[in-house]
Parts: sequence; C-alpha cells; structure tokens
Amino acid sequence: MSEDKLTSDVVAISRLVAILLLVAYAVFVFFQARTHHGIYDAIFEQDEHRDKDKVRDQNKDKLTLTECVIALTVAIALVTLIAIALVREIEPIVEEHSISDPFMGLILVPLVEKFAEHLTAIDEAWDNQMNFALSHVLGATLQTALFNGPLTVIVAWGLDMDFAFDFQLFDIAMLLLAVITVGGFLRDQKSNYLEGFLSVLVYIAIAVAAYYYPNPHDLEKLEGGGAAEGSTGSEGGGH
Repeated sequence: MSEDKLTSDVVAISRLVAILLLVAYAVFVFFQARTHHGIYDAIFEQDEHRDKDKVRDQNKDKLTLTECVIALTVAIALVTLIAIALVREIEPIVEEHSISDPFMGLILVPLVEKFAEHLTAIDEAWDNQMNFALSHVLGATLQTALFNGPLTVIVAWGLDMDFAFDFQLFDIAMLLLAVITVGGFLRDQKSNYLEGFLSVLVYIAIAVAAYYYPNPHDLEKLEGGGAAEGSTGSEGGGH
C-alpha cells in the first residue's frame, strides 16, 4: 500500500469517526439536559448546600439581560482573537524555543485554554462540591473529545482540506494512562487528598515525558539517518 493511499484511508476513517463522535455528543447532551436531567439535578442540589460562599454570591449585584448579551459578545470576540494569536504562535514557539509538540499540545495549550475552568473546579473542590468540580473538568474534556475535535475534522472536510485523527503512539499511551488513572479513582465514588496528590503526580510525569519527547520531524530524521547508516554499513561489508 502506497503512502498516499494510506493517508487517504486515514482521512476517510477520521471523517466517519468524526460524524459518529458528533452524534454521540448530541445524544449525551440530550440525555443530560432532557431525558435524565433529574439525576443531575438531585446530585448538584446536594453540592449547592455545601457551598460556603452561596449567601455572599446571591447578595452580589446581578447583570441585566442586555448587559449579559453585551458582555458575552465582547468576551467571544476577545477569546476568538486570543485563540487566533495563540494558534499562530505555536509553530514559532516549537521551532525557536525547542519545545516539543506533545508538550505544547498536551500541557501548555490545554492549561491556558481551560485556566478559568481549572480555577472554578479548584474553588468548588475546596468547598467540598466534588460533583460540580468533576462536572466542570470532565464536561470540558468530553466537549473537546466529542465535539471540538470532530467538528474541526468536519469543517476541514468542507473546506476540502485533509485533516485527520492521526495520533502518535505517545499521545495514545498518555491518553490511556490518564483514562485508567482517573477511572480508577472515580470507581468508588469517593475522593481524598491521597488520590488528588497521586493524580497531580501522574500529570507531572506526563508533562515531563511530553517535554522530552522528540518532535515527529525529529523522529523522521533519526529514522532516516539510521536507515542511511545501515545501508552504508551493508555496502561497506559487501566490498
């Protein structure tokens, strides 16, 4: 199978998987917001009573509908500009400062993108509102995996661009490690500081591995250099 044929098959598979993921996300939202919202309401209602800042937040001045619309419009415009600037700076940062692609994609970009949600989750966890905290963190993760990523593939398809879910082995291994770790801690539906501390250690370990992992084009150079040295050695042995 030629390289072009393999690339074409990967793109076709990615587009089909993207459609399936978007359908899965739509069903998930419908399940959460319409058919089984009572389950989530009961869980979140328990967390609301644990909020130590509830009375103070309720006494704060509220924005009117017009002010909310204006604030959202300005925020979306600013976030869009910041996102465009961030995407444009990724390649120069990787090339000029010797930062690996996995570290940029797994650590830096998500850390900046979800910084506000991280602070909200930390505040909720501090008030022992674990369901709210997990909802913010895992909800954003599900949105990225089931909506944002697939939508990017579909939009690129509409623009006649070949964009695929072409993950490296390192990315898949780190994803499995994160899923197994978080799933194991959530299995008993309880949490403590030890599990939180171990989760932070796993995150730091992934960050260190991602920082020192070579970029894909560097791996290609190493593989090409090794193949060239092997062929030279075989030629020399023949003579």
